[in-house]
Amino acid sequence: MRDVPLTRKDFQRLAELRVREAAALLRTRNPVGSYYLGGYAIECALKACIAKQARRHEFPLKADYVRRVYTHNLEELLRLADLEQQLEHDMQNSPALARNWAS
Repeated sequence: MRDVPLTRKDFQRLAELRVREAAALLRTRNPVGSYYLGGYAIECALKACIAKQARRHEFPLKADYVRRVYTHNLEELLRLADLEQQLEHDMQNSPALARNWAS
């Protein structure tokens, strides 16, 4: 168990690793595992964005905030990362993104 908070860099590295793993699973025709790890990569990337908002780029540890940021809910993480407007903009320019986000 890790006693120090995860940093933004930690979450970035985790996101990159999960993307590579998801791609490897997809190449071996394991789409379910690839989909799962892809979602995990997105979660880590969003948490990296949230960590950027914290002091010294550390993932926040405040008790009232912890319950909200230590979630696996991508829509909640998107809100906490303040990326909702960016997603809306990107979905207007990419019908494929809009379809996939809605899935």
